[in-house]
Formats: sequence, structure tokens, C-alpha cells
Amino acid sequence: MAQHKGTVVLAYSGGLDTSCILVWLEEQGYDVVAYLANIGQKEDFEAARKKALALGAKKVYIEDISREFVEEFIWPAVQANALYEDRYLLGTALARPCIARKLVEIAQREGAQFVAHGATGKGNDQVRFELTCYALCPNIKVVAPWRLPEFYQRFPGRRELMDYAKKHGIPVPVTPQTPWSMDENLMHISYEAGILENPKVIDHGRRGSHRAEGVSCICSLIGNFTAGCVPVKVTNTGDGATRCSALELFVYLNNIAGKHGVGRIDIVENRFVGMKSRGIYETPAGTILYHAHLDIEAFTMDREVRKIKQGLALKFSELVYNGFWHSPECEFLRQCIGRSQEAVLGTVRLSVFKGQVYILGRESPRSLYNEELVSMNVQGDYEPADATGFININSLR
Repeated sequence: MAQHKGTVVLAYSGGLDTSCILVWLEEQGYDVVAYLANIGQKEDFEAARKKALALGAKKVYIEDISREFVEEFIWPAVQANALYEDRYLLGTALARPCIARKLVEIAQREGAQFVAHGATGKGNDQVRFELTCYALCPNIKVVAPWRLPEFYQRFPGRRELMDYAKKHGIPVPVTPQTPWSMDENLMHISYEAGILENPKVIDHGRRGSHRAEGVSCICSLIGNFTAGCVPVKVTNTGDGATRCSALELFVYLNNIAGKHGVGRIDIVENRFVGMKSRGIYETPAGTILYHAHLDIEAFTMDREVRKIKQGLALKFSELVYNGFWHSPECEFLRQCIGRSQEAVLGTVRLSVFKGQVYILGRESPRSLYNEELVSMNVQGDYEPADATGFININSLR
């Protein structure tokens, strides 16, 4: 038996990696407390609890953090129009600090010196988990098996993990015939690894409820944003259905947009650690809200303020992707972006159809749009002759 090393709280998903890691940590002499975060994934949580206990976990925490994920992580990203490398809406990057925050809280509750995760040593998630843990609890010690030679030399690939699982009676959902990795939360579903590592392989996107081909009928929606540009209500103009609470609203948009194939991308991105990776992401509700917010922001925000805010959004996206949610600079950016949103409120009418989001109209009590001033039919409070000097001055250089 290995020497007893203390208690470790493991960020547990119930999948192949973390199930094997749970047993491996016990072999190393740790008492394992499993923590499974409910952030909107389709999961049999009670079955996951029983599985972790059967594998030897001393205790299992299953925490529903869906609401705070939407209100404290997704909403700031919507306000920022956060988009990494022009396409990725940061679904996984936003979830990790939310999960890790609770991981640290449970470790402190249990008096555990250690936390552990199943993130690969090649990816971004190891950085996101650990930077959050160290920011919130500098004295915590992180056990990252995929960076330990005694682990990754023993398990160089998924086949070895599956052999280990079979030997130890660990039931896992992954088989050699379906060796890709899937990660799901309220914001998105991501697919990577296995056959998808070949960037030429076509993925047809027919998993789950997301339909890449869309549907033949248009769905029209009205989205309401309160001051500070937080979504507060969505109404389906077809059947009159209305959703108001943050979580309910987001789940409803996921359902509607997923059926219409909205928000699915297949990209090669630059990981923080320096390599390129291929990912397939489905972000239905996030895509609708990105377009709706972008529209109401353009309608209500001063031009020069918006230019500065666009630069802040770019930096914010990079920081979140790289795992710096709790850094001083990211906290500062969130405050600046939040300040820029104070006058951003109103209603956006839009439709979704065959994978696309179409903005149809908008209104706001804080609109900077002056219909008379811009009209081609009336002069309004504007002297056209003034434009001559404006043009001459700008032509000097």
C-alpha cells in the first residue's frame, strides 16, 4: 500500500479519464473526494454519484452551479461581445473558472490540501483550472496526473486507459469505436480528439438535438435587455411563449437555436500552450445573444466609446481563453466593460432560420438614433453646407 498522502478533491466528470484518475489517486495513497459540477450538461448525476462511491470515493459532492454560471460568467461575456480569434464564443473557457471556484470551496470545506483534475497536459483547461485555484487559494496543491511522468508514461493513450478501466472494473462510456472527446455545458458542446484530430475529416454534426441542416420554418423571437445589457426576457412571437429568469431564458434559447442549427462551428484555433487544435463547437443560445447584444449596443452606445470597448473585448476574450478570469487585469476589464453597458438596454426582434440569426428591428429608450437627423426626406437639425468644410479639413493631409 502507498503511504497515506491526505485528502484530494477531484474535479470528476464520470468519464473515462477522471474515473481512471480517481482509482489511480487511491493507488497513490490519497483519500479522494469527488466533485461533479452541474453546469447544464445532460447527465445522470445519481448514477455518477453511485459510480464514484463504487470506485472508492470517500465522499461525492454534486453541486448545481448552472444559475451562477449564466449570471456571473456568461452574462459578462455577452456584455463584452467576447469572441476568441473571431469565431469561438468561449464555452469551455467560461465554464472552467466557475467549476474551479467551487472545487476550491469544497477543498476548504473538507480541509483538503490537494485538488486534482483530468485536464490534458497539452491543453488549455489545465491552465484555467489551476490559475483559478491559485488565485482563490494560493496555498492549495494541485495534482495534475496528465503532467506526471509516472502517469502519462503508464497511459500514453486512451487504449491504455480503457485497458486499465477494464482491469479495475471501471464502467466507461467510451469505446475504441467512438474515441472522440465531448464536453458539454449550458454555453456549448465541444467535440475534439480521436478521428477529429485529422483536420480533413468531415464531422456532420448530427449528435444531440443540434441540427446542422436547420429546419424549414422561421422562428421569430423578441429579446429584452435591461440597463447594463443583461438579458431579462425572450418571447417567441409564434406561440407567445415567454421566459424571464436567466437560467430558464438561456435553456429556452438553446433549445430553439439548436433545432435551427444555429451556432455550430468547425475551427482550428491557437491554444495558449502554443499548438493549434481542431474543435467543433455548438453554441446555440450564446450565438443568438451575441448577435442581439451587438445590435442593441450599436444602437445605444457612443461611437468613440464603442471603439475603445471593442479593444477591451478583444483583450477580455484572450484573457478568458487563456485562463486569467481571476487576474487583476481581467477583473479590471470586466468593470470597464460593465461601465460601458449602463446605457445599453432595449428590445431586439430577430429570427433564426437554417443556422442563421437575422436581426429584424430594435428599439430603446436610450437610443442614439435620430430618425429626423438621418432622414433623406427632411433636413432636420443639420446644415448640409457644413460638410464642405469637414471634407476640406479631412483632405488636407
